[in-house]
Amino acid sequence: MKLTVERIAFRYGKEPLFKGLSFDVAAGEFVSILGPSGCGKSTILNLLAGILTPESGEMRVDGAPIHGMSGHFAYMPQNDLLFPWKTIMQNVCLHGRIHGDPKAAQARAEALFPLFGLAGYENAWPGDLSGGMRQRAAFLRTALCDADILLLDEPFGALDVISRGDMQDWLASMKQHLGRTCLLVTHDIDEAIYLSDRILVLTGRPAAIHREYRVTEANRTRDWLYAQGALRHSLHDSIRGLEAGPC
Repeated sequence: MKLTVERIAFRYGKEPLFKGLSFDVAAGEFVSILGPSGCGKSTILNLLAGILTPESGEMRVDGAPIHGMSGHFAYMPQNDLLFPWKTIMQNVCLHGRIHGDPKAAQARAEALFPLFGLAGYENAWPGDLSGGMRQRAAFLRTALCDADILLLDEPFGALDVISRGDMQDWLASMKQHLGRTCLLVTHDIDEAIYLSDRILVLTGRPAAIHREYRVTEANRTRDWLYAQGALRHSLHDSIRGLEAGPC
């Protein structure tokens, strides 16, 4: 489904964070948001998820306005937030157990455990899994929400470099299977290039879209990524210039 954000305004206290922020994400598109620290990247996801309320402007999914919490979105925060007293199966089926048929939710999860690299860990506890495996479990829980649009807030930020690279490879391979519209907030320029169809760079406060980069799908491998020196440097220079300016 297509996501449209139009002229959104929001402030913390007296300081405006957004004044007329607008962008869109096409159906099935993977878009990343980059920008200087504190510019409001995660706040955008909180507004879309209904955790926060904009002062003005409109957010739409396929042309229909959304207000408050909506079934259109599934939100994956920075930490996995798995309940340590529940098994991995119980954790990933949480949404289905609350909102639907628990048996149907478990059947769907069982079919997807191998795809998410979790086969054999259905009855394990979160403390028994590596950080990368916990993130895959959290991602499976998010995917099982049946939402049209996935909101991903630095989902691999807490992982070590090797695990993070493995999870980026895994998500890149999962994009076509998921078939969802995705909006990713990240500080990692290489991650944004590797995963995205399009990258939006925000200015400092009050944030607006400073620049848009379109990334081609052709030959997207790690070797391809490392060859994108010009794109990486352009993104880096854009963000560094914004961080040097007033916020």
